[in-house]
Formats: sequence, C-alpha cells, structure tokens
Amino acid sequence: MAITQAIANSFKKQLLEGDHDFKQSGGDKFKLALYTAGATLTSATTSYTTSNEVSPSGQYSAGGGALVNAGTSITAGVARADFDNLSFTGVTLTARGALIYNTSLTNAAVAVLDFGSDKTATSGTFTIQFPAPTSTAAILRISG
Repeated sequence: MAITQAIANSFKKQLLEGDHDFKQSGGDKFKLALYTAGATLTSATTSYTTSNEVSPSGQYSAGGGALVNAGTSITAGVARADFDNLSFTGVTLTARGALIYNTSLTNAAVAVLDFGSDKTATSGTFTIQFPAPTSTAAILRISG
C-alpha cells in the first residue's frame, strides 16, 4: 500500500475537456477525504474511495469535508487554484494522506496528498493547511 503525492491523471484529461469548474462563486464542489497508511492512492486514482479512509470521529465523517474554493489566479504565466485550510474538530484519528475530489463530477479525483508520515490528533483538531497560492507553491498550478 502506498500514498504518492500527485495530480490525478484522469483530472488532467478532464481539465482539458472542460469538466472541472474552479470558479470561486458558482463553480464545482470539492471535498477532501483522509486516508490511513493502508490506502493506495497515486496518480492513477480516478475517484473517491472508501477503502482505507480514516474512521469517522468528531467532525470528520465518511467522505471527508467540503473545501472552500479560494479562487483562481495567474502570475508569471502560472495559473493557480487555491482552497482555504480545512479543520476537523473533536477528532481522534491518524491519517497518512488525503484525496481532493470533485463531488460535482461523480467524485472524480483531483489530487493525492502525501503527508510524509502518519499525522495524529487525539480529542483535538486536525487541520489541512494548504500552501500559499503562489506560482511556485499553490496546491494546483499549471505552467507552460
């Protein structure tokens, strides 16, 4: 089992076909689900799966949490999409990675996040902190 950070290959194709809408207002709805080290998530992942998703606890429920789209931008020829940080409170869980997926497009996979090691919260808050939306650090970026 392995979690490998990647943009989903299927997402790349769907993006070119116009299937994903990242408009801040009126765009598609995206979620983030957390997974244990037993999950297999890679660039070949095509959709949300319940296999090895962390168990519901506190504010975390099956399927994860809704992401707030912080908008898109472009600087120095790099287009970016950004999400607000996401927190789950009152949770006891251990996660090794996450999957961002589009609920407006039949739970299509967007990106796999590898935390590098198990991250744990015990009766506390588990926060996904997204990188700054810059041309070199944004979670989703397209350059030529």
